[in-house]
Amino acid sequence: MHWIIEYIKEAENDLRELDHSQQIQVIKAIRKVSANPLPFTQGGCGKPLGHHLSSNLVGYLKIKLLKLGIRVIYRLVEEKGIMKIIIISVREDEKVYKLIQQRIKK
Repeated sequence: MHWIIEYIKEAENDLRELDHSQQIQVIKAIRKVSANPLPFTQGGCGKPLGHHLSSNLVGYLKIKLLKLGIRVIYRLVEEKGIMKIIIISVREDEKVYKLIQQRIKK
């Protein structure tokens, strides 16, 4: 069973800003993980985040596209079977973690 994939507005914009070939690879990775987006500790494909520097990202998971240098951060709404994409960003220093802090405070 695949989970329903939802993007917050900012994540949709993140995806649009990538070039076409990157978009295809990111979408493919998200779809693949949506088959089992649970944390790997529960037999899934997600890599859990925790306390990172000054941010508390417990409950969020990431997908790393190493060759592209892109990270996708999402959270699960388990009772509805939704995989909510929060951010799609190039991994530049701590940029992705600073951006997610801004987005989850909303």
